[in-house]
Amino acid sequence: MATASADRDARPPFGRLLRHWRRLRGNSQLALAIEAGVSTRHLSFLETGRSTPSREMVLRLAQALDVPLRERNALLASAGFASVYRQTQLDAPEMSMLRRMLDFLLEQHAPFPAVLLDRCWNLIGANSATGRVLGRFASPREPWTQTPMNLMRLTLHPQALQPFVVNFDEVATELLTGLHRKAASDGADPERDALLAELTSLPGIPESGVVPDLSRPPNPVMPLHLKRDDLELRLFTAVTQIASPQDVTLEGLRIESFMPADPESEAAIRRLARAG
Repeated sequence: MATASADRDARPPFGRLLRHWRRLRGNSQLALAIEAGVSTRHLSFLETGRSTPSREMVLRLAQALDVPLRERNALLASAGFASVYRQTQLDAPEMSMLRRMLDFLLEQHAPFPAVLLDRCWNLIGANSATGRVLGRFASPREPWTQTPMNLMRLTLHPQALQPFVVNFDEVATELLTGLHRKAASDGADPERDALLAELTSLPGIPESGVVPDLSRPPNPVMPLHLKRDDLELRLFTAVTQIASPQDVTLEGLRIESFMPADPESEAAIRRLARAG
């Protein structure tokens, strides 16, 4: 008798991926069929390989399952179709206008720090205030010299900001819980999954960041309390998502800004700006 594992392995690539995403979203075949406007019989046939999807059907199901654009291309490829969603590098000539717009948005946060991040928290842009403020906590150690810098690593690494984050357990729990949520909702991503494994193995990470409570709702903003010598800053972070319905690169971009949480922190940051 064939095992359940052998049965899964016998499915065609598209059927395996479709079933994976349906289960990842917690949908029954009936729920997905209703959402996508297809019959449960046809959906079952697609998962088992008894029916072959059209390009339009692949896109309809991906939309119903809220599959990330990167993975929609993978679904299309598994069904034998070319990618629909482009992936354009930010330094490409056709992105020059967008890049100028992003640089403009970053500078509007001055004198407060703001950074442009990709889907794995790699820093790909920053305003002038970022180096002036966060640079006060920097050192020549590896997390500060890697290219590209990674904001998660800078925040959580014991040779970066960890010793200067007064509310470190709270920050680490919030950041890593969010990263775990992304892993649970967006499927496999080798770069992100490697980052999660690295960060959860760092010294000083609280257990609530290693094994998080995913049922806890995320905070709308994250408090960040930094202190080094006579410089003490209480900040909160806010995220602005940069999205595109057609480009994989833009889907993961976001601006993270660091705003003062009290008048004393605002005054300290403005003094740093005046000092240059």
